[in-house]
Amino acid sequence: MLAYSILAGLLFGLYFSLVGLGLNLIFGVMRIVNLAHGDFVMLGAFSAVGLYAATMLNPILAAVLCLVVFAAIGFPLYYALVPRLLRSPDPEMLSIILFFGLSQVIESLATIAFGPSERSIPGRALGHHPIALLGETFPAAWVVSAICSAVAVVLLFLYLYRTRVGRLTRAVMVHRDEALATGIDVGRVSALAFGIGLGLAAVAGCFAPFMLGSVTPASGVHLTIQSFTVIIVGSLGSPLGTVLGGLIYGVSLMLMQTYFSSWAGLLPYLMLIAILLVRPSGLLGRKVRHA
Repeated sequence: MLAYSILAGLLFGLYFSLVGLGLNLIFGVMRIVNLAHGDFVMLGAFSAVGLYAATMLNPILAAVLCLVVFAAIGFPLYYALVPRLLRSPDPEMLSIILFFGLSQVIESLATIAFGPSERSIPGRALGHHPIALLGETFPAAWVVSAICSAVAVVLLFLYLYRTRVGRLTRAVMVHRDEALATGIDVGRVSALAFGIGLGLAAVAGCFAPFMLGSVTPASGVHLTIQSFTVIIVGSLGSPLGTVLGGLIYGVSLMLMQTYFSSWAGLLPYLMLIAILLVRPSGLLGRKVRHA
């Protein structure tokens, strides 16, 4: 059981890395807190469910489609909300209020559109036969979802470290004001990062029916909490920290469900409290000294 829990936790950890990555990218570039992140994951899940029900479209193809569509939605949404927010005296605090309101609006509209009932996709959509890994057998949907999540994570890292726009994005993440002083079009870089962040959230949503079992319009709140747990464990603003945090959270979740199943729902809150008390900057974060 221990070996199975750890291996399953690594599969889920890859998935949760993707869940948190879009949120951390947006925070790293703009220093705003997107409390509606889980709702965009939920919308991606309902998009995949609807496409599969209507056209039997493979969820992997649905994920590619959702990446493009939600990234495109992110551009006008960024220009409608974020520039004015960043000009405010306290953009981080105001972003919490603004995106909390957006989260409630999305959840309410999704409930009206889809109803409150649970929706899912049959696991056979990603494979009919279980897959053996290191002597343990797992549902094909888990393995394929984890592989697709890992591919999405690798593609983001290639974008950040192997493209010119990615290097500009990392420069903005390090110091926004200095990037602006050197002539970088911070607004355009931020808009692109915002769109990619929403696109990654939607991609994660396409695999949520397989990794979470089912989704409802109310799932967004819990997904946001899980995303924050992942990025705070790793480090706010650090993509690599998100991957580490996702793996730690995935393994911890599987161990809790195996040995303390009745307490598994408390895990995100317990990890948040523990990491904030022990190391508020995250495992890969650096302490900041204010003069």
